[in-house]
Amino acid sequence: MSTPIPAVSRFRSFADSRAMVSNPVQVLSKYTELFGDTFRFYLGGLKEAIVTTNPTVIQHVLKTNAENYQKSEIQVKRMGHFLGKGLLTTHGEAWRTQRRLIQKGFDRKQLEALSAIMQDSLVESLRDFDRQLGADPVDIYPHLMKMTFAMVARSLFGAKLKDEDIDVVSQTICTVQEFIVRQTLQPYLNPWFEVSGELRRHEEMRARADNILMNYIKMRRQQAPGHDLLQTLMDARYSNGEGMSDELVLSESMQLLVAGHETSSNGLSWLLYILSTQPDCLERIRQEFDSVMGDEPLSHAHMPRLEFTTQVIQEGLRLYPPFWMIDRMAVADDRIGDIVIPQGSTVIVYVYGAHHAPSHWQSPESFDPERFIKGSEKLRTPFTYLPFGGGPRVCIGNHYAMLQILMILSNLLRSYDFQLTPGQTIEARPMVILRPKHGIRMTFTKAAARDVSRLSDSLP
Repeated sequence: MSTPIPAVSRFRSFADSRAMVSNPVQVLSKYTELFGDTFRFYLGGLKEAIVTTNPTVIQHVLKTNAENYQKSEIQVKRMGHFLGKGLLTTHGEAWRTQRRLIQKGFDRKQLEALSAIMQDSLVESLRDFDRQLGADPVDIYPHLMKMTFAMVARSLFGAKLKDEDIDVVSQTICTVQEFIVRQTLQPYLNPWFEVSGELRRHEEMRARADNILMNYIKMRRQQAPGHDLLQTLMDARYSNGEGMSDELVLSESMQLLVAGHETSSNGLSWLLYILSTQPDCLERIRQEFDSVMGDEPLSHAHMPRLEFTTQVIQEGLRLYPPFWMIDRMAVADDRIGDIVIPQGSTVIVYVYGAHHAPSHWQSPESFDPERFIKGSEKLRTPFTYLPFGGGPRVCIGNHYAMLQILMILSNLLRSYDFQLTPGQTIEARPMVILRPKHGIRMTFTKAAARDVSRLSDSLP
């Protein structure tokens, strides 16, 4: 016997398609509350999907029977069209081989080597950030996007990557991602995108960015070895002794750029928003940075000792998971308990819903870093916390992302005080990544000025 999955009708799904483009989290959360942890939904009223926050189903799809659940057409076809074949857009043996080769670029030894490149990039970004600060509030989101993108780009291509090239590639990635979301959530518009020239315009943007990065790859082939991720990709060898082609190195580089900067910039944006409302927590983090690091810049070796700060980051990623959903497609018919998954079905692992489920988190909308106190993961139901995915396809750069977040946070919190600008609407806009829809405006004050102000307040 199989249990029928509650379904949102095609008509109702189609009626929700504009709302899905605007904020899919609101739509899917509404139906999760109405129908429970697993239900059917039709993307754009056309493409059938099974949406779930059930940890048993999620574990089965992402881990236990992961071989049966490939990256969906959304990623393989839409993202592959713009980003080429790489870790994000392949599956099976091709994916396993690439994963094995690229994993070396994110081991402990390599992260320690990358720390210096990351720190140098950050110093330069903060100098630029400092020049732009004044009495007026700034939207922290684009600044953090720029910082993290420059850091990932230089971790990949070394210090010689020009600022103007970083800007072109970054802008291309953001614009193309928004287009991919529209293609996915409003599939009935795809014929129009083709005849109107929209598709061609985005392809031309991608080609310009590809040319910039390809020039760096070809140039590096002629130079002495470096200590960046590009060197890892170029040094990688298959079992037959051959290396990756320039085209494959380009695809993997572009995909690492896409996945590597937005996770951190979005996580940091939401984290600063949370900390602006949590002064006690903010002070405790500053004290931990001071006691663990002293006057040193943060390195990979400091990470295990930053326990409370790590808890705060983990709770921030729970409340605002950058990857708010993961989609998979069933290769063959499957069954998970009473739930039947027909061949070809799209399964949407609704990460945001799982992170906010009252059945797994007490007061799920509240900020509580104590949820992640050391050892608490043993008490938690597996696959209810998925900031970097889960199973064999867990994000390859998760340790890099944590190092990046800690590094930027340690510099910002020790260099500046900041206040949230009153009267603004803070709202999430789930694209490929969970972005702040209207940005997050804050006023920043240099730490020296803050300390002088405190001193004057204490004087009689």
